[in-house]
Amino acid sequence: MNTFTDIHLDAILHKNLQRVGFRTPTPIQARAIPAALAGRDLIGLAQTGTGKTAAFGLPILQKLLKGQRRTLRALILAPTRELTEQTRTAMEQLGRDTRLSVLSLYGGVGIQPQITALRRGVDIAACCPGRLLDHMNRGTIDLDSVEILVLDEADRMFDMGFLPDIQKIVARLPKVRQTLLFSATMPPAIKALARQLMRDPQTIQVGASAPVESVSHTFYPVGTAQKGALLKDILGRLSRGRVIVFTRTKHRSTSLARQLSNAGHRAVALNGDMPQGKRQRALDGFHRGRYQVLVATDVAARGIDVSKVSHVINFDIPDTVDAYIHRVGRTGRACETGEAFTFVCSEDRFMETALKRTLGDSLSYCILDEYSPPRHQQPAVRSFRPARRNRRPAGRTAHAWN
Repeated sequence: MNTFTDIHLDAILHKNLQRVGFRTPTPIQARAIPAALAGRDLIGLAQTGTGKTAAFGLPILQKLLKGQRRTLRALILAPTRELTEQTRTAMEQLGRDTRLSVLSLYGGVGIQPQITALRRGVDIAACCPGRLLDHMNRGTIDLDSVEILVLDEADRMFDMGFLPDIQKIVARLPKVRQTLLFSATMPPAIKALARQLMRDPQTIQVGASAPVESVSHTFYPVGTAQKGALLKDILGRLSRGRVIVFTRTKHRSTSLARQLSNAGHRAVALNGDMPQGKRQRALDGFHRGRYQVLVATDVAARGIDVSKVSHVINFDIPDTVDAYIHRVGRTGRACETGEAFTFVCSEDRFMETALKRTLGDSLSYCILDEYSPPRHQQPAVRSFRPARRNRRPAGRTAHAWN
């Protein structure tokens, strides 16, 4: 499949693809869309930023063009409020002029407007599990007509403790339905969930459970007390793009963003303790370029879909290899290149070794004597170099949504 015109879709959907500038399907879209259009249950394994939203969104829209309207027929579950909003936006763009309605349901905002919208009738709902359960318990949502269930970023929903909620939700859905599960990784718990929920699913894997090839990886040995100074030094040398800095705790994301702002950087924090309105303003400001640096925790940053993120900096090393893959997936997207910098301290040796095994030859070290602990003070493996220029091939591919 070379272009979207090779896929049997309604003319309205093809027109909408042209409007958003999508011509060539990504690998996950080229393989998943035909299977989903055929009605198969599907497991799609691909990294964030490879076009998963359109991979399930187009088959949903195609199916719902026929049949009853203003009845909830497609349910999309996602781990974060940001991702549900991005899914709603993508579905509305792809479904323009179809008169299919899309609603996002998540906590942290008033529930009454959502109840009012549900009473008017909706065709597609993108939901966080917790808020959906709230509506189910209130009796304000009817799941009896759901024909398609999508579990988006299933591994992260499991990491965030949503598995019991998902099981409660699925127990209320019609037994006869199509189920599409998308995930970057496939841990045992997700395999078990798939066996429980799906009927003879087709598995499509694009790439391995490893960082995308468009990202380079550099480790910076550093003393714990020197991490702040090293971060400011690096940020002072970067000349382009947006930067996401990952911290392990909510408190550190707030305090570090404040320190960077005081040092003259356009920085803002993003963490789960922030009210939804403040979180959205931070994301909007980062997306529009008001802020260059977003200092975020893993959970808060999940589902962020911002173009031109040139660098991901792991101020605190992640706890697992999968978490590293998810973090660095914020850059190197949409046919552009990106760089991932990770600060490694003496207490990080276990994860440092695990990541070295995963990254292999794609990993390099940058040793700066003024920041490195004594065991690393030797000639640098490579010196700090300016960020590479973005490379975009002719013709836009459909990487804009997860």
